Amino acid sequence: MEFFRIKKDVPFMRHALIFNIISALTFVAAVFFLLTRGLHMSIEFTGGTVMEVAYSQAADLEKIRGEVGKLGYRDVQVQSFGTSRDVMIRLPIQNGSDGKQVTSAQQSDAVMSALKADAPDVQLRRVEFVGPQIGHELFTDGLLALTFVVIGIIIYLSFRFEWKFAVAGVIANLHDVVIILGFFAYFQWEFSLAVLAGVLAVLGYSVNESVVIFDRIRETFRKMRKATVREVIDHAITTTMSRTIITHASTEMMVLSMFFFGGQTLHYFALALTVGILFGIYSSVFVAAAIAMWLGVKREDLIKHSNKDGEEGVDRNDPNFGARV
Repeated sequence: MEFFRIKKDVPFMRHALIFNIISALTFVAAVFFLLTRGLHMSIEFTGGTVMEVAYSQAADLEKIRGEVGKLGYRDVQVQSFGTSRDVMIRLPIQNGSDGKQVTSAQQSDAVMSALKADAPDVQLRRVEFVGPQIGHELFTDGLLALTFVVIGIIIYLSFRFEWKFAVAGVIANLHDVVIILGFFAYFQWEFSLAVLAGVLAVLGYSVNESVVIFDRIRETFRKMRKATVREVIDHAITTTMSRTIITHASTEMMVLSMFFFGGQTLHYFALALTVGILFGIYSSVFVAAAIAMWLGVKREDLIKHSNKDGEEGVDRNDPNFGARV
């Protein structure tokens, strides 16, 4: 589907070195902020107290968040679950004036006193303490999930295309992930399980865009037999521009709606997706294709010539290959 078509190929690869330098500088800056500032982990990773309270009518989450915030909690999480009258409150571990850790019972008593002052009918349903060791386990499992996703991408792209595309795709995708984490480290945005889910979603989204461009490059190699590698890549990217703009614009509208109207619960999740989608477009179009070019991808890598009489061979990756032979 195309709303518009660019008739003349845009010479993207003419500026490939500039694009790669920009990517490298952004990547280095993100790594620097990760090492110096670190991520601001949420309660799921650091541990804390989880409270479930119930109201007789729909709860005002912003008001509850404000009441709890007055108690001195910086990273309190307030969200609905089940119905609009049921609220889950997550409180970080806090130390008292004597330096000792405040217990879950003390935290819940203080919070309930603040809530009852505004809504006497509020009821405490459950109080639970989540230890830091559970958060560490969740963080480790998240890193393992990220590692397995990267390995899966490498294997898929190697079988689907060629190892040079696999390396280019993984570098571009890791580029997106590190930059997202760099933004969260620099601005000290809260990194939660929802954000981790957003990072994994960006990985899948970005690799899908890379596959579209790689597939168009392979198709263009078959059609433009006398074109250079740079011309083939420029043509492939240009012909996918309409699809890229339509797909990403529609996705970004949905993500921005979550960002502006989804409330505090979806705020950082949508923020991670917004940053990831924007840099995902950049990396798929300008980074992945450029790296594949620098690695020396050529027609023979994708189209296997097996006819000794000089007749042009066939693409063994073509789904119709078996029907022709």
